[in-house]
Amino acid sequence: MIPFSVLDLAPITEGSDAASAFANSVDLARHAEDLGYRRYWLAEHHNMPGIASAATAVVIGQVAAATQRIRVGAGGIMLPNHSPLVVAEQFGTLDTLFPGRIDLGLGRAPGTDQTTARALRREGSDPQRFPDEVAEILALFDEPEPGQAVRAIPGAGRKVPVWILGSSLFGAQLAAALGLPYAFASHFAPGELMNALAHYRENFRPSRFLDKPYAMVGFNAYVADTDEEARFHASSMEQSFVALRQGRPGPIPPPVAGYRERVGRFERAVIEQTMACSAIGSPDTVEWEIGRFLKATGADELIVTNSSFDHAARCRSYELLAGVRNRIAAKAEVS
Repeated sequence: MIPFSVLDLAPITEGSDAASAFANSVDLARHAEDLGYRRYWLAEHHNMPGIASAATAVVIGQVAAATQRIRVGAGGIMLPNHSPLVVAEQFGTLDTLFPGRIDLGLGRAPGTDQTTARALRREGSDPQRFPDEVAEILALFDEPEPGQAVRAIPGAGRKVPVWILGSSLFGAQLAAALGLPYAFASHFAPGELMNALAHYRENFRPSRFLDKPYAMVGFNAYVADTDEEARFHASSMEQSFVALRQGRPGPIPPPVAGYRERVGRFERAVIEQTMACSAIGSPDTVEWEIGRFLKATGADELIVTNSSFDHAARCRSYELLAGVRNRIAAKAEVS
């Protein structure tokens, strides 16, 4: 069975706050664990009124403490904003507290606008040093060498699984060269998905981390009892993508019936471009869409995001999606 996982943006909805977003994340993580999802990742974004997970490692700790089995991690930590030593210490600490359950996904972008990036960035940071800083983190997770001057404590010897995240060929090239698992952000930037997956697989070098390529692919899924209801809940994310592209990010807005049909050509193009890797509909509709997507990409794992305005609808979507996952697996076994 192809594993399904959860990517949580800890959405802050209109009229709500970050405290409610965190409570919803903990509740959804418990729900996802009971439904058999493999991992629960949170993403680092800054100065985004609709996303609460800026202090990603802190939220990961809360989610891991509230669950027992599901893997919890970062999808991802934006490395230009942090020193490798601090990242290794933070995730070494998490892995010490929750052994064998922590993942560390690393991204090259700042996860925000340029003004905020300048406020975040440590002196001397350069996104072009991303490969060197990934290598530094990998070394900090190894057993320390005799006489090693700087160690991550906790962190040294923890061997926390490290993933490379990306939405372009750069991440695919690095993940392939280092022999690391790769996660592609096709849930919002699907343009280079197929090229990146092909490059990663064709150029993968077996390593002490992996003997063959492993690609996880981002996907939007809004599942409800009917296609109409699913489209209604998905309209909150569609509105958010349009607002972000227009330079006015905000909390997740309430859903609007028939939203996609009401907007102009520019807004519709934004939605169709950013949400090209999505399944929106009833379980039967979503099963067909996901089956087609998995066949096209050959993904080893699907990581699914859903930012419905209504938390109960979001939980229900993941519940129905788990049923879709099980049916796809059962059909694969028969064939």
